[in-house]
Amino acid sequence: MNKILIDLNISPDQYVRQYQRPGCVVNTRARDGRRVQFPANILKPFLLHSGIRGTFCIEFDAAGKFSGIRRVV
Repeated sequence: MNKILIDLNISPDQYVRQYQRPGCVVNTRARDGRRVQFPANILKPFLLHSGIRGTFCIEFDAAGKFSGIRRVV
């Protein structure tokens, strides 16, 4: 299984403005330098009053399909 570590710091206002629309994607850079693009809706469980902050591990199966996300820090 492939894993990518990303650091996110998204304010609640920024999430609502940029990422709440259906089909919206997040573009960021992984810790290893790769550019990463994923559906914004996978972050919804992590949205708090303070926004989305922390390090996350996104997991993919052998075919490159999303299989899960978890907060690691």
